[in-house]
Amino acid sequence: MDNQSPRAVRSPATAEELELFRHVEAKLYTAVVSDSLDELGYRNQAMREFLRPLGPNDRFVGWARTFSYVDLYHIPPDPYAMEIEALDTILPGEVLVISTAGSLQNAPWGELLSTAAKVRGSHGAVIDGLVRDVRKIQELGFPVFARGIKPVDSKGRGTVLDYNVPVDCAGVLVSPGDLVFADYDGVVVVPFTVLPEVVRMATDKVDRENGSRAELMRGAYLRDVYAKFGVL
Repeated sequence: MDNQSPRAVRSPATAEELELFRHVEAKLYTAVVSDSLDELGYRNQAMREFLRPLGPNDRFVGWARTFSYVDLYHIPPDPYAMEIEALDTILPGEVLVISTAGSLQNAPWGELLSTAAKVRGSHGAVIDGLVRDVRKIQELGFPVFARGIKPVDSKGRGTVLDYNVPVDCAGVLVSPGDLVFADYDGVVVVPFTVLPEVVRMATDKVDRENGSRAELMRGAYLRDVYAKFGVL
């Protein structure tokens, strides 16, 4: 997989990749993944704090499929052309990463795009901007993280400039094919090149945290537990 090639074509998630996703969702959480990235020197992989899940149980993991939106101040002849093209190329196992360059002018994500993404096999979406049709998205069961909610259309307010290219989303540079993991604590991005090491380190830390928790619950002193397990 070539993460740097614009519009790079990749295969749908393999059985091995789906097993990786299941492991991350079942065993790990964003805080411990962020800690592992820190240890490897990747200290800016957690997206901004204003990205919140639409529902308290929303969480997902998958390969980044990036979209770059820009503001508009007119209605072009075919306002949804690039957006439709981009949505129709989503592959199973991907997560939509929508960059708006921080704009709050429009709500580029809603029910119908969520439906199209879910049917194509997407695991979720993170939008560095606004969304609408929230109740319908929740009924659909498609997990979405966003900056806010506003009932406006993107028509004449914003458009997809490009897709499947590196983007800045909520302060993190995301390349197509990076791993995106979201839970109630936030969203972290794991560069594809360090993914195996991050998963190994995070899994090890979870095991040590479980040991620490058990001993603390039995009344052990924090200093002794920390000396034994080395996590806090």
